[in-house]
Amino acid sequence: MAGQASRRPDFSTLVGISLALAGLIGGLLLERGSIQDIAQVTAAMIVLGGTFGAVLVTTPLHVVRCALKRLGDVFLESSQRHAGVIDDLIRFATKARRDGIVSLEYEADSVPDPFMRKALNLAVDGTDLQELRKMMEIDIAQNEQAREAEAKVWESAGGYAPTIGIIGAVMGLIQVMKHLEDIKEVGHGIAVAFVATVYGVGSANIFFLPAANKLRARLRESIALQEMVLEGVASIVEGLNPTLLRLKLEAFDLRRKRPKPRVAYTDQPGPRPAEQPKVTGR
Repeated sequence: MAGQASRRPDFSTLVGISLALAGLIGGLLLERGSIQDIAQVTAAMIVLGGTFGAVLVTTPLHVVRCALKRLGDVFLESSQRHAGVIDDLIRFATKARRDGIVSLEYEADSVPDPFMRKALNLAVDGTDLQELRKMMEIDIAQNEQAREAEAKVWESAGGYAPTIGIIGAVMGLIQVMKHLEDIKEVGHGIAVAFVATVYGVGSANIFFLPAANKLRARLRESIALQEMVLEGVASIVEGLNPTLLRLKLEAFDLRRKRPKPRVAYTDQPGPRPAEQPKVTGR
């Protein structure tokens, strides 16, 4: 069907992460540093292991699993889905006005989107419009709650990572203090110890927190799409004209380019202001 979602790489995410890493690594190299200065496996183990351990303590396991599966939405985005859904709804509205809403029974079962399929089946079964709206709004609220919980998993990781990085730095300093007799080793050890802080702060601000916000952006798009589908199905039940229905549904598509307002220009001069009466002295 035309409304079926298609996926493509989200270049804003890929370019953003690449640009952030290039800036950090480029700054390190310009300061005459080396990649080996921050390539510490033990620091990564401390930060990542401690961060995800803390997340598992605070979050139910099934939510963490869903959040890991949802991670693909950070790197992939849907392509032109609203337009396809609108076309499907207009086609359903046209057929319902011509042959009756019961004629959508077979087509409703073949709809790939479960939300639209459920709404159409309820409409075909003759469900009261108010009851249909309540049932589908419950589905929207449940979807919003579940996906918000998934976004909070990555937000929690972004909150724990900098603190775990500080813990890793302190652990490194403890090891340094055992060898104060060799000043060269002390300097090298301190430099290595603070790599964990870099990993913690960097992972939180480059990936974890941005990933949570990107998932929330995807959530807003999904909710807008479901609200559009619900409004479309309700309008089909009401028998709204397909042309008017398209105008209504296009208001839900935030990606659609809005036409610029037309401004009428004329070469005719505007009305002249009224002349003020002259005041003469006595």
